[in-house]
Amino acid sequence: MSKVIMIVLDGLKYETARASMGYLNHLVEVSQAACYKVRSELPSLSRPLYEVLLTGTPCSVNGITANHIVRLSHQKSVFHLAVEQGLKTAAAAYYWVSELYNRAPFERIEDREQHNEALPIQHGKFYFDDVYPDSHLFVDAEVLRQQYDPDFLYIHPMGIDDIGHKFTSDSKEYRGKALEADMILATFVPLWMSSGYEIIVTSDHGMNSDGHHGGTGDEERDVPFYAIGSMFSPGEYPDEIPQLVVAPLLCQMLSLPLSEAMNFVQVPGFKLNI
Repeated sequence: MSKVIMIVLDGLKYETARASMGYLNHLVEVSQAACYKVRSELPSLSRPLYEVLLTGTPCSVNGITANHIVRLSHQKSVFHLAVEQGLKTAAAAYYWVSELYNRAPFERIEDREQHNEALPIQHGKFYFDDVYPDSHLFVDAEVLRQQYDPDFLYIHPMGIDDIGHKFTSDSKEYRGKALEADMILATFVPLWMSSGYEIIVTSDHGMNSDGHHGGTGDEERDVPFYAIGSMFSPGEYPDEIPQLVVAPLLCQMLSLPLSEAMNFVQVPGFKLNI
């Protein structure tokens, strides 16, 4: 079984990832990574898509239909499935992730840092301010990795999304924030690669030129998906893959049984297709 690190760069649209993230695309060019375009589910909003990415279910099934739906998920997430199989889980993420899988509503003092082997996210550092620096968030994640050695580590920074809302996706600020995230990844990804991790870098949704998301436009729905590690044949894959496949794909990578609600679709270049 391999260990998996999943990074969700909130609000990063596909075109900006391909144009601005030099390090990630370098890995594709030198045949050390695979790159895909993922079509997000609707609505292209954050909380509903966190649930999509981690449970493989659409909002019409899971009931997380909007950002203001504050409750625990009714579905089995990758976190749940991992813990059931005796794996160790961790997350450095926005507090909505804690509200979906650990405790809801979020209590800032009690839930900022969580360590409980009985919870789906056994070790978590959760932030609640959209301007929490991405640089700090990745350090939070690395502390969790070094201290607890999780089999599944979920990392979720908010900087790109925050800047996109303030300046739109058609701005130097948005492109600059993507560059910043790429430079942070250039610091940590080589370390994780050398330690044998399978690494996924993707996004929940994109951002349009008005500084919004939630609708059906390509800018809002098309997001990148980079796969780094031994389980994917490197290269650029032109066919769009559905976002609902991400959770069952993670299960395959972690040697976990799929939940009854998940539906695995074969992904080109993935070596464990069933």
